[in-house]
Amino acid sequence: MGVSDLPRRAFSRTAKLASLPLRYAGRSTVGIGRRMTGTPSDEVISDIQRRTAEHVFEVLGTLKGGAMKLGQALSVFEAALPEEFAGPYRDTLTRLQENAPPIPAATVHQVLADSLGPRWRDRFSSFDDSPAASASIGQVHRAVWHDGRAVAVKVQYPGAGKALLNDFHQLARISRLFTVVMPGLEVKPLLAELKDRIIEELDYGLEADAQQGFAEAYGDDPDFVVPEVLAAHERVLVSEWLDGRPLSSVITDGSRDERDRAGLLYTRFLFSGPERAGLLHADPHPGNFRMLADGRLAVLDFGAVNRLPDGFPLAFGRLIRIGLLGDGRTVRDGLVDEGFLRSDSELEPQQLLDFLMPFAEPARGERFAFDRDWLRGEAQRLFQRSNAVLPELNLPPSYVLIHRVVMAATGVLCQLEAEVPVRSEVEQWIPGFLGAV
Repeated sequence: MGVSDLPRRAFSRTAKLASLPLRYAGRSTVGIGRRMTGTPSDEVISDIQRRTAEHVFEVLGTLKGGAMKLGQALSVFEAALPEEFAGPYRDTLTRLQENAPPIPAATVHQVLADSLGPRWRDRFSSFDDSPAASASIGQVHRAVWHDGRAVAVKVQYPGAGKALLNDFHQLARISRLFTVVMPGLEVKPLLAELKDRIIEELDYGLEADAQQGFAEAYGDDPDFVVPEVLAAHERVLVSEWLDGRPLSSVITDGSRDERDRAGLLYTRFLFSGPERAGLLHADPHPGNFRMLADGRLAVLDFGAVNRLPDGFPLAFGRLIRIGLLGDGRTVRDGLVDEGFLRSDSELEPQQLLDFLMPFAEPARGERFAFDRDWLRGEAQRLFQRSNAVLPELNLPPSYVLIHRVVMAATGVLCQLEAEVPVRSEVEQWIPGFLGAV
């Protein structure tokens, strides 16, 4: 397979994505026939949803590029799915986070030669041609640096940018199909946001700058490890290798203590980044985190970050504080008083309360037990309300991405079913919150 075949021939990739609505239409047609022969409607609809979910996850799990990027973004909401869909989704999200079809060694060598020079092998004592992990736009190889350190070599797929843009175009055309699996979820805004960040993610030089910024901010930290960057190019990134237990494994079979520890560190890292590094890790799916044997959390993949040199905006903490005020009318009045909402807005008080509570409630008490049942109960608020409410609120532009990150992180914490002292972390890291009632 040559460079022109990577990461997939355009026709093949488009055909796989196009098969999703076609197969759904076929299942719906068969369902009509089954209802006409006496099969209960609820049973038919449930079967269509289950089969559609399995097909969607199967296709997203076998493609790189934008399809895989969307699958990873959606995977954090697995905990909000009905249990009959959650099983196949869990299987697929593990593949999305840890595996993908590899590109040929010869192609990898060519990218390394183009990026690091024809004598690229001199920089390594050894280089493993078999990828250790794959992601949406690149794959990681294990190697030994010339000084003996184990390193991770991230190599970008040739043609990744073009494939990503093509995938996002195709996915936007079939976005309504995802509501069959996740009713109420608006996929188009999520796709638009992912597309906006692709240019940065395609430049590993920018990722190296962000990673090194985190590494310096968290150097010698007792709770976190960020691998040091050793070499960087637009399409190649070399950094220290970190072993560890993937967060997805902790989700699957971690003990109560392990899940609580992982949940605490995961929350603390996301909340502390803007103050300590001026950066928010904006891709919080479990594949980017590892629990080390010594109890620290290792953080990987800094292609998607939100640059917040002044830390979190005060609006974030103030909104959480307002969300804890009580009834919808009081929340509405608080938003108006703080300048977040026009007094003549037509949004109903309950809409505003429904929008804020999934983010505010974990900070109400000393500890909060995240679980799937709670998130399923909040799913409609998480998925539906944000797109109706956010445009009505007067918020800094940076808040939109913060909102998405917190929403995704909430999904991961519910997968972990971790009990976390959220309030103390919010009080320490989120300005504008103190004074909540």
